[in-house]
Amino acid sequence: MNPLLEKFDTPFETAPFHLVKNEHFLPAIQEAIQQAKSEINAIKAISIPDFSNTIEALDKAGERLGIIAGIFYNLNSAETNNEIQALAREISPLLTAHSNDILLDAELFEKIEPIFKNRANLNLTPEQLTLLEKTYKGFVRNGALLKDTGKEHLRAIDQELAQLSLKFGENVLAETNKFVMLVEQEEELAGLPDAIKEAAAQTAEEKGHAGKWAFTLAFPSYIPFMTYAENRELRKKLFLAYNTKGCKGDELDNKGHIQRMLTLKHQRSQLLGYRTYADFVLEERMAKSADNVQEFLRNLLDKSKPKAIEELAELQAFAEKLDGLSHLEKWDTAYYGEKLKKEKYAVDDELLRPYFKLENVIDGVFHTASKLFDIQFKENTDIPKYHPDVITYEVQDLQGNHVGVFYADFFPRAGKRNGAWMTSYRGQSKLHGANKRPHVSIVCNFTKPTKSKPSLLTFNEVTTLFHEFGHALHGMLAEGTYESLSGTSVFWDFVELPSQIFENWCYEKDCLDLFAKHYETGEAIPEELLKKIKAAANFQQGTQTLRQISFGLLDMAYHSTDPSQIKDITTFEKNIMAATSLLPSVENTLMSTSFSHIFQGGYAAGYYSYKWAEVLDADAFELFLERGVFDKETASSFKKNILSAGGSEHPSILYKRFRGRDPKPEALLKRSGLV
Repeated sequence: MNPLLEKFDTPFETAPFHLVKNEHFLPAIQEAIQQAKSEINAIKAISIPDFSNTIEALDKAGERLGIIAGIFYNLNSAETNNEIQALAREISPLLTAHSNDILLDAELFEKIEPIFKNRANLNLTPEQLTLLEKTYKGFVRNGALLKDTGKEHLRAIDQELAQLSLKFGENVLAETNKFVMLVEQEEELAGLPDAIKEAAAQTAEEKGHAGKWAFTLAFPSYIPFMTYAENRELRKKLFLAYNTKGCKGDELDNKGHIQRMLTLKHQRSQLLGYRTYADFVLEERMAKSADNVQEFLRNLLDKSKPKAIEELAELQAFAEKLDGLSHLEKWDTAYYGEKLKKEKYAVDDELLRPYFKLENVIDGVFHTASKLFDIQFKENTDIPKYHPDVITYEVQDLQGNHVGVFYADFFPRAGKRNGAWMTSYRGQSKLHGANKRPHVSIVCNFTKPTKSKPSLLTFNEVTTLFHEFGHALHGMLAEGTYESLSGTSVFWDFVELPSQIFENWCYEKDCLDLFAKHYETGEAIPEELLKKIKAAANFQQGTQTLRQISFGLLDMAYHSTDPSQIKDITTFEKNIMAATSLLPSVENTLMSTSFSHIFQGGYAAGYYSYKWAEVLDADAFELFLERGVFDKETASSFKKNILSAGGSEHPSILYKRFRGRDPKPEALLKRSGLV
């Protein structure tokens, strides 16, 4: 028996990780595809199609396939190995072909089109109308109106793109895992906090190098070294290793994959009648067009670049005064930046770490969510997990009613890609009265516990946890009728609002008082430190804003340019980044070849959405600041109109319903200290 094809006999029908073996995935996917085809054929056999028997039925079709594929691809990101990666290369074409079979099915589209054309006479609710429009556009935007030869061309493009995306991600993970910088003399670790040295010694021991210190490209190893290590040559070595991933001209090189992906996306867009891939993507975004995105980013650039230039001059003067360093390089900025922050604000990450024990921060996140949205989290060890590090919770309302399931996976390992993200194993829906509750996960790469210390987070890791938990709340508190419109199934430049607004609570005393306690003494974080955190919030904000703009501009340039004009990825990146680069470029480095957000994730022609959503979150949080950060009425409105509403209506309608007006960019500029 294949556990993926049986009813999950687990708490809340959660994924049966304890039963699933790698060999179960391929046959389960193949069988689930056949089940989904049968469901589609039943829709096609309907003689009089209507909204319920066609549009709603189509939204529910393939539910089992979606769950199995979700389990598989989540493992491929968080707990992969050679066998799973090989399976992904086999499974991906099957799923792509199945998706194309549906979206290019002329007979099925013939059932949908008349319903869409008659929509004004159907007396649909706003949510039903959104589903109908999304379904129709989904078919049209994926080739339903193409002739047969065009459909075959689109199929071939989608198959190749799916494989290239997988290969890109595999190469980045392999590059991350293969590099280890071993240090044999402790004096070479001058400047590093004891906890970081202990973690590096533990890593070395795990890798068979007891008595040495090992540093990797995983964030909890890389970032502290670049921030604190006095040894400039070792900082340079680590920097070069991190920034040459996928661009060394070997079997893990991603430059050719990028070029081919850009070409295929461009061909696909033109096949569908769009000038560029950016035009195709942005048609279904709040920003609407590449021109609007460019204007948005350029306006921010005009505001942030003068500030960033000032900040760099200050940092250069500080480095020269401190160490006689006449020219800053890219491997110097984090190091001197941390020292400058400490001098200006008498605060740094190592001073704050003892107050941010991971378990306490988790409790703080839960308490914050409880005070705002009336939910509670209860650890449930009966829920199966895919790795011992994972913690599993049942989410309930304050009356004890089931809300959902929450998985938390916090520490780096070889099978997990870098970064932090939210995902789900089961979506939410209420179709025909069946209230299916969501199973949501966040995956991070935080500082691990050592033999002598628990996991103590940097303040940046605290904000990352709050950020991803904001996404999780969007998924957990969903109350939609249709899964395809539920939770985080919203416009891509709206999806970061719930995550980014939740970061704001990290700076508020009423929130920090819930969890910021010294891990040894239990002492609450002193008022003086809280003020310093707040004062330092805008430290180098111009520089940070410029960095995000640079990524957004590069992404937009890649996807709004005819790829035949991109002769060389290295030269193209350098030229685009010139407008935002304040330090000399480093030969042979390239960020595009590990830019997983746009070449492996879903942010292609959408990376600008982080800054776009910052406008929304700053404007929205101003309302909380006016009324109180735990004001029940405001929180209830945010829950109802943003978190629970998902993609049931256009995001501009939902936002205006919460805020009472359109967002104003002044709140972001004010918060960032750019005005």
